[in-house]
Amino acid sequence: MAEATTPPIELHYWPTPNGWKIAIMLEECGLPYQVRPVNIGKGEQFEPSFLKISPNNKMPAIVDPDGPGGQPISVFESGAILQYLGRKTGRFYPSEERARVEVEEWLFWQMGGFGPMLGQVHHFRNYAPEKIPYAIDRYVNEAHRLYGVLDTRLKGREFICGDYSIADMAVIGWAKLWDKQGQDIAEFPDVARWLETMLARPAVARGLAIKVDAPTLDLANDKDAQKMLFGQRARTA
Repeated sequence: MAEATTPPIELHYWPTPNGWKIAIMLEECGLPYQVRPVNIGKGEQFEPSFLKISPNNKMPAIVDPDGPGGQPISVFESGAILQYLGRKTGRFYPSEERARVEVEEWLFWQMGGFGPMLGQVHHFRNYAPEKIPYAIDRYVNEAHRLYGVLDTRLKGREFICGDYSIADMAVIGWAKLWDKQGQDIAEFPDVARWLETMLARPAVARGLAIKVDAPTLDLANDKDAQKMLFGQRARTA
């Protein structure tokens, strides 16, 4: 992590594709930050203190003590955090309107499609107590379609929007798990090339490598964690 020269940003985090996005952005920007683990398998995302900054009981979230006007600000939802940090630093999120729209299109594509659909693949292939062929086929096929969209987009481009941006950071954590999503990366050569480029970036490697001081979550076998994550009703602060 970057050495602290200003008050560190609090990163409320667990090592998942959505958590990785923000760790990567903080590393790429060289911003000082402090990891605050949110053990989603133990239900810490429902703690009142966390709900005050993330009312949707999802991590990641950040608290920036040096927010607008020098006052603290909390931000939840990984896409919103990426945009905030991009505006704060002036990096990886262009200010020119056409370029910014392009980055936002692909950021929202990830937030609204690539992430949620691949999350359903993970659930029904790996964690669901009952293997439902229709659900597995439905989401594996949709994931295949989305990888195809990404592969087409990357033809002739080093990164999703030409220049490296928060759109790439949003996608990488999900795309690197293609083998768990029933996909054959050989079908998507431009995605494979992009993955290699992304994973070779030092800041990406550092962001993906962040550990938490807790046992690895064995979601496939931990029934209590499954109940917490898949059967929990929302709580309010």
